[in-house]
Parts: sequence; structure tokens; C-alpha cells
Amino acid sequence: MDVLQLLSWACIVFTVGMFSTGLTDLKKMRESKSADNIQFLPFLTTCLNNLGWLYYGLLKKDQTIVLVNVIGAILQVLYIMVYLHYTKQKRVVMCQTLAAGTILACGGFYFTTFLPEGDSRLSQLGLTCSVITVSMYMSPLTDLVAIVRSGDVKCLSFPLTVATFFTSTSWVLYGLQLNDYFIVVPNSPGIFTSLVRFYLFRRFASVNQSSPAYKSMQI
Repeated sequence: MDVLQLLSWACIVFTVGMFSTGLTDLKKMRESKSADNIQFLPFLTTCLNNLGWLYYGLLKKDQTIVLVNVIGAILQVLYIMVYLHYTKQKRVVMCQTLAAGTILACGGFYFTTFLPEGDSRLSQLGLTCSVITVSMYMSPLTDLVAIVRSGDVKCLSFPLTVATFFTSTSWVLYGLQLNDYFIVVPNSPGIFTSLVRFYLFRRFASVNQSSPAYKSMQI
């Protein structure tokens, strides 16, 4: 097995593992029969991101990108359907989903109608997907600032942080092997934000454990 094939398998395993963390939210919704305290937009934006990268993978004829994003899109659609079933704000969720579908349809129409086949279409699609992925990775930074101020890391998921770190690292290495910076650049912030989270866990976890409230919970 060569390096590229090994990195391909790493991308598949780690990315599917990261997408599967949403199964925890799905389980919570089924057990509580409610979608309260579960965020909907991450499911929707991730689904759009998956479909964008799926189209990129098809144009590039990269089976690794295609397979990962097919699985990711299927999982996100499952999460969206379960959320829609249990949420009390069905109208809001339907409007957000319709808006996302409209954006997707307009984007697909633009790329297939106004851009010629070949490198031009692939480059613009790669740039668009990269911008969306970077914004998704950078959006939690405001939450991290709040965590630094409060010193409370309970709202952070350590398994998700580990999964994000290995997923981003594997894609960066895979992109470097292919000399595809549309893969390298958008996944680099994932490594950065994961390292920041690891630092926050190291800095504040011991503080939380030594607090009186934590000790009283342990007794």
C-alpha cells in the first residue's frame, strides 16, 4: 500500500467517524422525543458542504472525496429528517431547509450553465467549497473566546476535537500528495482550532476538577 492509498483510507475512516458523532444527537432526540438543546444549522450547513465537495470529487474523479461526502450527505439528511420529526419549530426548520435547497439549486445552475467544463469550473468550485469549509471551521472561535473567559470546558467535546484533528490532518496530507491546495487550505484551520481546544482542555480541565462544585459532585 503506497502513501497516497494509506492517506486515502485515513481520510475515509477519520471523516466518517467525525460525521458519525451526530449519532449522539440523534440518540438524544429519539430518547427524549424532543429536539430541544440540539442545533439544527450545523446539520444543514454540513450537508450543503458535503454536496459541494461531492460535486468537486466527481469533477476531479477522486473516489476518496466522492465516497466520504456521499456517506456524509446521507448521514446529514438522516439527522435533518429526525430533527424535523421531533422539533416544535417545524416551520422555521422547513424555511431554513428550503432556503438551503434554493442556494444549492442556484449554485448548481451557475456552475453547470455559466462555467465551461474543465479547469475553470473545477477551480471555481474548489474555491467556493474551500471558503465554506474554512468558515465552518472558524465559526466556533467565538465560543472558544467565551470558554477562555469563563474557564469552563464542559461544553467542548473531547472525542469530537480528536476526530476533527485527525480528520483535518489526514486531508491536509492527502491534499499535499495530490498538490491540491483546495483540499489543503480549508482543512488547515481544522488543525489550528483543534490544537486550541486541546490547549483549553489542558489548561482548564484541572481547574474544573479542583473546583468545590466538582468535588461535591465526586462525593
